Amino acid sequence: MQGKKVFQEKLFNSFSLSSRVPKENFYRRLNEVCNFNFLYILTEKYYGLSGQNSIDPVVFFKLCLVGYLENIISDRKLISHCSMRLDIMYFVGYDIDEELPWHSTISRTRQLFPELIFEQVFTKVLQLCIENGMVSGHTQTIDSAPVKANASMDTLELKVPEEELEEHLQKIRAISSMDKEQPRRKSKGDKSGKDQRKIRANTKELTAIKSRNKRWSKDQDQRPGAGNKGSKYTSNKTHYSPTDPDARISVKPGKARKLNYQSQLSVDIANHVITDIKAYHADGKDNQQLQDIVKRLQRRLWQQDLLFKNCVADTGYSSGENYAFLEGQGLKSFIPPHGTYKGGPDGFMYNESEDHYVCPQGKVIPFTKEFLDSRTKTKKKEYRARKHICIGCPIRRICLGKRAQEKKFSVTYYRAEYERNITRVNSKQGRYMKGKRQSTVEPVFGTLTQFMGLRKINTIGIKQANKIMHMSAIAYNLKKYLKFTKKHVKSGAGQFALLFLVKNVIGKSFLAILRDPKLTL
Repeated sequence: MQGKKVFQEKLFNSFSLSSRVPKENFYRRLNEVCNFNFLYILTEKYYGLSGQNSIDPVVFFKLCLVGYLENIISDRKLISHCSMRLDIMYFVGYDIDEELPWHSTISRTRQLFPELIFEQVFTKVLQLCIENGMVSGHTQTIDSAPVKANASMDTLELKVPEEELEEHLQKIRAISSMDKEQPRRKSKGDKSGKDQRKIRANTKELTAIKSRNKRWSKDQDQRPGAGNKGSKYTSNKTHYSPTDPDARISVKPGKARKLNYQSQLSVDIANHVITDIKAYHADGKDNQQLQDIVKRLQRRLWQQDLLFKNCVADTGYSSGENYAFLEGQGLKSFIPPHGTYKGGPDGFMYNESEDHYVCPQGKVIPFTKEFLDSRTKTKKKEYRARKHICIGCPIRRICLGKRAQEKKFSVTYYRAEYERNITRVNSKQGRYMKGKRQSTVEPVFGTLTQFMGLRKINTIGIKQANKIMHMSAIAYNLKKYLKFTKKHVKSGAGQFALLFLVKNVIGKSFLAILRDPKLTL
């Protein structure tokens, strides 16, 4: 007989939410692990003593956590999604007849709590992973990736110089018709300060921008697609975002220019647990941020009784200052040098004990002075031969050129540190570390950006961006932790069964020997 279901909503229900959520459910297991009660003490000072009760800080962090676990970056969509899931309602501690907090409460509470609170929650979760043997600590892989900011390139405005704007721009850069007009999409309000609106670049930097724009000066407005979004050349030296002043223009090969933040990430090689993450301005270089990352990492790992030994990163983090810093901290660097590093002119041999070079003709090129390169701001050493040494040399024309009278060249001050690092990178251990970096930190970044809500920053300002990155890393580490403990419990049960079997076999054999002395084990 055919059945037909008739739905009629009941006025009264006898319903238990905990009975409807299976024991093996992800959020039920996560609820048993997540003990965020320490937040009550940490956040107490950010609330007043009168007025209506605000959102529970534990509920706030759990809701944020769900957003990154479900890859939802919108607070409005997050509340809508949570209200439809029984397991999530159980996780955040709400019954089916209770209304979840309003979405704007989430964003206001996120602004209320400082970055330190989010970092402390991240450290607590990391400590949980360390206590369960998921982190070795001795080798950390470091990498960076741009994360899209919550601002559009259409709202970019020109920075204002001290002199007349039009006259100044005519001198230093080519103006397109798009720059002369109003921005394609005018921002509602200008959140930037006076320093952000003014050009602070020096003459050399502005001249470099002029040379890059030279090919645009004649026909940029007549080219096909010149009026399209993103067709004009933009630079952080000449443009700023009034919507999010902390966002910076950055570009990767083969991709369009965007307003981004830079995420610096450190991952432990043992079980791919994130040990550090932070937001930086996207116009900064990786090698400028390495020392800050390492100091923070060392402090965090030392507090957990872990010894940091090996620092693994790509070529972007290479610099003599960084190699010297890592050696000073007792760390081994596995960072490939830039292709421009040679350690001296081709064919010249370096004498380390005497600190001089020997040219292909056997002449000594002595050290003369140390200086700071005005362009790169790096420390260098100059080597120069006297004029009489090069007179009569058979390869003088090839070595010096037409006008030079003596051989002069500069080498990085940290040549010894470079050479020691290159030896490590090219060793068997160095090749192993390169494979570890490619299989550790790079896939983690892919997971965060594609599946853990880090494809875009949905807040304004670098401090808020830092909170977003920490929450994404917390969600990732907790997911790793649950997977690890589940596997560990299963393997532990198997080991116990094997041990029980071995004891039984040995026990029976021992009894058999007692009964028959002729038998041996």
